Amino acid sequence: MSYSWVGAPTEFNGTNSETGGDSSIENLNQWYQSGDQAYIIIASAMVMVMVPGLGFLYSGLARRKSALSMIWACMFSSSVITFQWYFWGYSLALSGSATNGFIGNLKRFGLMNTLGAPSPGSPLVPELLYAFYQMQFCAVTAAIIVGAVAERGRLIPMMIFIWIWATIVYCPVACWAWGANGWFFAWGGLDYAGGGPVEIVSGMSALAYSWVLGRRQEKMMLNFRPHNVSLITLGTVFLWFGWLGFNGGSAFGANLRATMACWNSNLTAMFAAMTWVLLDWRLARKWSMVGWCSGCISGLVAATPASGFITPWASVALGITTGIVANFATKIKFWIKIDDALDVFAEHGIAGMVGLLFNGIFAAPYIVGLDGVNSISGGWIMHNWKQLYIQFSYIVACTAYSFVVSALIAFAIDKIPGLHLRASEEAELLGMDDDQLGEFAYDYVEVRRDYLAWTPAKSDPITAEHDIPQGDRHGISQHSQMLEGKAPSESSHDGAHTGIGGDRHAMAAGPEGVHHEKSSLEH
Repeated sequence: MSYSWVGAPTEFNGTNSETGGDSSIENLNQWYQSGDQAYIIIASAMVMVMVPGLGFLYSGLARRKSALSMIWACMFSSSVITFQWYFWGYSLALSGSATNGFIGNLKRFGLMNTLGAPSPGSPLVPELLYAFYQMQFCAVTAAIIVGAVAERGRLIPMMIFIWIWATIVYCPVACWAWGANGWFFAWGGLDYAGGGPVEIVSGMSALAYSWVLGRRQEKMMLNFRPHNVSLITLGTVFLWFGWLGFNGGSAFGANLRATMACWNSNLTAMFAAMTWVLLDWRLARKWSMVGWCSGCISGLVAATPASGFITPWASVALGITTGIVANFATKIKFWIKIDDALDVFAEHGIAGMVGLLFNGIFAAPYIVGLDGVNSISGGWIMHNWKQLYIQFSYIVACTAYSFVVSALIAFAIDKIPGLHLRASEEAELLGMDDDQLGEFAYDYVEVRRDYLAWTPAKSDPITAEHDIPQGDRHGISQHSQMLEGKAPSESSHDGAHTGIGGDRHAMAAGPEGVHHEKSSLEH
């Protein structure tokens, strides 16, 4: 590289770099551009917005009676990750002094000695800021995975799973990809913003958890459609906005590489969205908003490992390829008979693999050089033939490790008394909001269950007698019995609707008994 200067604007030569510097005797900000720091702080906030974005997305995809539980799961997982990352997650993932190539050490435990020295990821930002930014990545990955509990999983066991998963699944894979001595990084592997740690790991971990959790009841799948497409769209837009901080910020500075990553992210996302919509149209002869959201997300996923390495024209090809591959990958869950309710495997796992493979083919040195810091040899088209098998080996390692270890964690937690993963059949019929939270995304759901009948009053509501039996006026028989002063165990089930009848208010209209498989997000 013939740059006049490669690296940070001012080379770090502060004292006590191992301890992060001593701000009482020197200005630790002097080694960094304030614009770079400001940009990464803003990018961190943008990535944080992806967590509620996932909550809205998952909420819209679920039934009305389980809508709020999906938002809670995403938000609380972020609380768990913040604690874990501060406690030892950052040190285990990205401690610069670890040399084993697999996982970090505890020299940064509790952010100890994490302050103003250059970060392991880039000399453009201090380590304290780098640790905060990387925490948001782990939080987003966890929020993606919690979609596996959709409509049938208990929340607290999942939160325990998230803590353990972050420690022994996410942290090692992040070390492989970005650690100063991680085996993939040292081998010359290319993973810009997390095709392995974020996308493949989330897709495979969610698939493993869904496998251990088990399939939803078949009768609950009749007439199933997402209950709120507006929420799905809102969540997708939040994710799209946050992803510009996710991919743009991974250049670790306000530079041309960040701008190129944002361009590539949008190109890949929009071409994948158009491709997905066209594939759905060929089946239904209708245009699908959910299909557009599915394609957009899969494109952003594919751009995650690739947007800082490949050219804009390659990003267009990546978008079209990802739209096709991820769309058809939504059928894999039917072949392997795992109820991946929200298609995390297809849209994150598979799309992440596609993006990593594109790095092996289309990575361009001039794209990387736009940050003024890094340089690479390029991909297959630059005659760097070995890059493709390096990328493929990484994909296999991430896929196998995250699925096997996540399945073992979930299986072990499920065997602990009181921590079984699956909610009861009755809870599944009532809905996760009622069973797990006691709060509801829509207040009228609670009112409908406990107090109101659909039948309008035919006379003065104060004096009128109801012609409808008590059990028939309420969707949930146990609630009817409580109003009559009975315990649920005293029920003789006389005249009351049980089971799926309680979900009549949550079922979208559609042909009776038909599964709607128009697009991945509609499952």
